[in-house]
Amino acid sequence: MSRATGIAPSLRLVATQVLQVKVKPNARASSFTQSPEGAWLAQVKSPPVDGKANQELIALVAKHFGCAKSAVSIKSGASGRLKLVQVQL
Repeated sequence: MSRATGIAPSLRLVATQVLQVKVKPNARASSFTQSPEGAWLAQVKSPPVDGKANQELIALVAKHFGCAKSAVSIKSGASGRLKLVQVQL
């Protein structure tokens, strides 16, 4: 509770989801889809050079879930095609 106002600060609940994503760089068009089996596939236009494909993946995931790019992070697989991506909703 704040002393100045006597009002408790608002609490924000954060749900975290971890996705296993297969990334295909150098695609013709960028897309982020889920197969009927539940697997995620990200096709990104960027090449896998200097983290450009990872940056585009983060932007795609953030856009798909409607959250900020800062709420998306790559937990493992930064240099591979199979990645674990964490999303804070």
